[in-house]
Amino acid sequence: MLNRTRQLPPPSAQPIIRRLHWAFICPPSKTEEPSVHDPMSAGRRLAFRAIAFQAGATALTALAFLAHGAQPALAALVGGSALVAGGGLAALVALGGGVKPAGSVLGLMLAGVLVKWLVVFAVLAVGLAGFQLPPLPMLVAVVATMLAYVLAQILNREGVLRE
Repeated sequence: MLNRTRQLPPPSAQPIIRRLHWAFICPPSKTEEPSVHDPMSAGRRLAFRAIAFQAGATALTALAFLAHGAQPALAALVGGSALVAGGGLAALVALGGGVKPAGSVLGLMLAGVLVKWLVVFAVLAVGLAGFQLPPLPMLVAVVATMLAYVLAQILNREGVLRE
């Protein structure tokens, strides 16, 4: 009986052979998209799409209040931008940690929500008290921006925003 054992190449040649093997067996993708499903980056993309919807709602609200003057339009811009900035920071805090245990993820998500509302209330307070901007356009922009977020989530569930 013949003893057929596989002989390995010398250690210095192993990485080269391994790379050549994978180059022919698993050629690189032709596109820039990753070939695996990455739920973290998918969640990040969806969050930033929702933020883009919110930014659009903020711009439309500010344009609507421009008919009443520059001060109400600026107030609407500040009110909507507060939610856009808070939502962006919340997405970075909640989704920027990578893969972690469930308790850590829950803590990051709660921290993201806390950061969001702290930013929103701080910006609104500075707009109202610091710059004496009218409160009604600010609140209308906040409501419009929140509704844009809800619309983005509904469109995502229906599959309109998915890739």
